[in-house]
Parts: sequence; C-alpha cells; structure tokens
Amino acid sequence: MKFVGKWLGKRFGLTQLRRAAKDQDGIAAVEFALVVPIAVVLLVGGIDYSDAISMQRKITLADRTVTDLVTQYTTINTATLALNLAASASIIAPYSSSNLVMTVSEVTTNAAGVATVVWSQSYNGVKRAIGTTLTLPVATPQANATLIFGEVQYSDVPYVGYALTGTKTTLPVFPV
Repeated sequence: MKFVGKWLGKRFGLTQLRRAAKDQDGIAAVEFALVVPIAVVLLVGGIDYSDAISMQRKITLADRTVTDLVTQYTTINTATLALNLAASASIIAPYSSSNLVMTVSEVTTNAAGVATVVWSQSYNGVKRAIGTTLTLPVATPQANATLIFGEVQYSDVPYVGYALTGTKTTLPVFPV
C-alpha cells in the first residue's frame, strides 16, 4: 500500500504540491501585485471625484453670490452687472475662469405662470434674448413674480478619467 501511495505521489506530483503548499516565499509579492492596481485606481478615482465635488461647490457658490449681488440693486446698469459677473471668476479660484459661462437674467411671470426674460447679461457666453420664455423649476413661485435667474456652466477635463468620461459639463441653475 505504501508503494502505491509513493508511486501515485511521484506520478501525479503530490509531493511537489505538498512542498509548494508549505513554501511561503513570494506570497507577499503576489498579493502586492494583485492589490496595487486596485489601490491605484481607487486613489486616482478618489482624487478626481473629490476635485469634482469641490468644483461643484465653487460653481454653486459663484452662482448664488452673483445672483445675490444683483438682487441688492433696485436698478442696475450694464457696467455694474458686468463687474458682478466678473466677480464669479475670483469666486471659483483656483479653478480656471476661462471654462466658466455665467448668465444672469431678470425673469417675470404673468398670471398664467409663463416666464419671460426682461433683461440678460452673460460672462464668457451668450445672454438670453429679451422676451424669450423660460421653463422655471417646479418649486419656483409661478404667478406674477419677478426673479433673478442665474445659470452657470463649467466644462472640465478630469485629470485621469478623461479617457473614460471625456469633458464633464456642470450646469446648476438657481433662481433667487
């Protein structure tokens, strides 16, 4: 019986398998090689994601600040409006203002809730045409209201995820 066990062990390499199972050399290197690519992807993805969250917050802050500044005036001229819009560039720092498009419009609604543009001004973009109609968010007062409507668009290219996502455009819209 011992002879058959030894013959089978040599024939099918069971002795070598037992010896390899007891050998611990190189296991850490194999584990490291399996874990490192996953850890690098998680690290780089986390950096890109946190940068996108930070950028979203800066863009929201710029939109709300500029629309709040505009609502402080009972009447506003084009030069003052342009200065207020240019302030958005300093608010989104350290991000580039060349990718920023901000539009501020005064919108009035009639008794039926149809919103029309009274005036509009834009930074790095095209302003809305006077008299055009807008669809307002549901939570906005609809009938006989005057609103300052701020829109921000920012195009960004992620550091590493560009190959997967391409250019990301953010467009929060906040009527004030």
